[in-house]
Amino acid sequence: MKKIPANQSLFLQNGELVIILGPSKKFISIRWKLVSTYLLLGILTLLLINSFISEAIRLSYINQKKVHLFTQGNIIAGRVINVINEEIVENIDIEDITKEMSKELKSRVLVINTKGIVVSDSYDVLRGSIIKHHELEESLSGKSVSKQHNLEKYGRTMYVSVPIISNAQVIGAVFISASLEEIYQSIKETMRSFLYLSFISLLITGFISFIFAKLISRPIEELTNSIIKVHQGNLEERVEVRGNDELSNLGSSFNLMITRIAQVEQQRKDFVANVSHELRTPLSAIKLLSESLLHQDHVRVETYREFLADIDSEVDRLNKIIENLLSLVDIDKGKLILDYQVTYINYLIENLIHSLKPLADNKKIDMAFYEKEKVHTKLDQIKIQQALTNIIHNAIKYTPNGGKIEVSLYLEYEDIVIKIEDNGIGIPTESLPYIFERFYRVDKARARNTGGTGLGLAISHQIISLHQGRIEVVSELNKGTAFYIRLPKDTAVLS
Repeated sequence: MKKIPANQSLFLQNGELVIILGPSKKFISIRWKLVSTYLLLGILTLLLINSFISEAIRLSYINQKKVHLFTQGNIIAGRVINVINEEIVENIDIEDITKEMSKELKSRVLVINTKGIVVSDSYDVLRGSIIKHHELEESLSGKSVSKQHNLEKYGRTMYVSVPIISNAQVIGAVFISASLEEIYQSIKETMRSFLYLSFISLLITGFISFIFAKLISRPIEELTNSIIKVHQGNLEERVEVRGNDELSNLGSSFNLMITRIAQVEQQRKDFVANVSHELRTPLSAIKLLSESLLHQDHVRVETYREFLADIDSEVDRLNKIIENLLSLVDIDKGKLILDYQVTYINYLIENLIHSLKPLADNKKIDMAFYEKEKVHTKLDQIKIQQALTNIIHNAIKYTPNGGKIEVSLYLEYEDIVIKIEDNGIGIPTESLPYIFERFYRVDKARARNTGGTGLGLAISHQIISLHQGRIEVVSELNKGTAFYIRLPKDTAVLS
C-alpha cells in the first residue's frame, strides 16, 4: 500500500479519493508568491526608472553639447568674418583661430567658403579640399544645423554647422565635428552607480517583502491548519484573530462558522436523541399493547377496541413526527408551493380553536378568540392553519392547568396581526433569538416530557416567511408569552 505523505490528508467525495495537500509545500506557499511578486514589481519598476533616467540624462547631455557647439560655432564665425574670402584657401589668422578653438572644444573645427573649399582645418588635413555634407549645404543656405553620426572609426559623433554671414550674405560656414563618446561613457558610469543602488534597493525590498509576506501568510497558514483539524473532526478548533484587516475578518468569520457548525452538530445530536425517544415511545406502546393482546387467550371485544384505539393514537403520533420532518425537507428543497385562496381568517381561527379546545379543556385552560375586524385575504389556508396550530399547541403545552390563552385578530398599519398570548411558564430572554431554529429546545428535559421534537416553531416560521410575513415574540419567565404573527394585508378585504 502506498504511504501517504505527512503533509497530505485523504477523504472520499462522491465515491472518489481526494487528497488535500498540507501547508509544508514552502516553495509554492503564498509567502513565496508574495515575495516573488514584490521582487518582480521592484525589478520592473527599477528597469523602467533606470531606462527613463538613462534616456533623460542622454538627452540632457546631448542638448547641452549641441547648444555649446552652436554657441562656439557662432563665436568662431564672428571672429573669422573679416578675414574669410571666397578666393582664399589659406589664411594664417583663420588657422590660429580654428586651432585655438579646437583645443578649447576638444573638437575638429573647419572653416569653409561658399564654394565648399576648406579654408582652415584644425587638424591640417583637409585644407584646400572640397567637402560636401548635408549639414554644410544647409549652413551655406543660411541655416544652423546639427546631427549625430555613428562613425566606424570615431564612434558617436556630432556634426555642427553654422553659417558665416556678412551684410546679410552667407560667405562661408564653420563646421565642427565633436566626439560624443565621453558623454556616453559618463552616462554609462552614472547608470552603473544607479544599478548598484538598484541592486541594494532590491535586497532591501526583498527583505521587507519577506517580512510583510510572512505577516500576511501566517494567518492564512494558521487558518489552513485549523481547517485541516476541523476536517479531522475537531470542532473546538479556533484561530487567533489579530489586527483589524481582511485577514482578521476572515479569521473571525471562520471562528463564527465553526461555532455555528458546532452548534448545528450539537443540535443534530440532540435532535437525533429527541426523535429517537419520540419514535421509541409510541413504538414501545404499540409493541406493549399488541403483545398484551397476543398473550391473552380470551380477550373481550371492548378490550380489543380500547387497545386498538390506543395503538391508533400512537400511530397518529408517529405520523405527526414524520410529517414534521417531511415538511422541513420540502421547505429546505424549495418544494413547498403555496396554494393561495381567498380565506376568511376569522372563520379559520374559530375552527382551529374549536379543534384544539379539547386539549385545552383537559388542562382546564380558558381559550378565547377576540376579533376586532373581519378580514378576508389570499393565503394558503392549510399551511397557515398548520403554522397557527403549532404555536397554539405549544401555548397549551406550556401553560399550567387553569391558565388562559387569548387569540386576537386585528389590523395594524400595513399588517394583519394574529396575536396568541398565554400566561404560561414563559421563555428565557437568552433563548428568544433561537426559538425558531430547528431542533432548538429551551428546556430539553421539559420538552421531552411534553412530547415535542423542536420542529414546530421552525416550520411555523418558514410558512409565515413564505407568505412574506414575520413572527415577533415577547416573553417573560413565569408570566407568559405573546406571539405576534404579521401577514401583509395587500390583498386583505374588510367586511
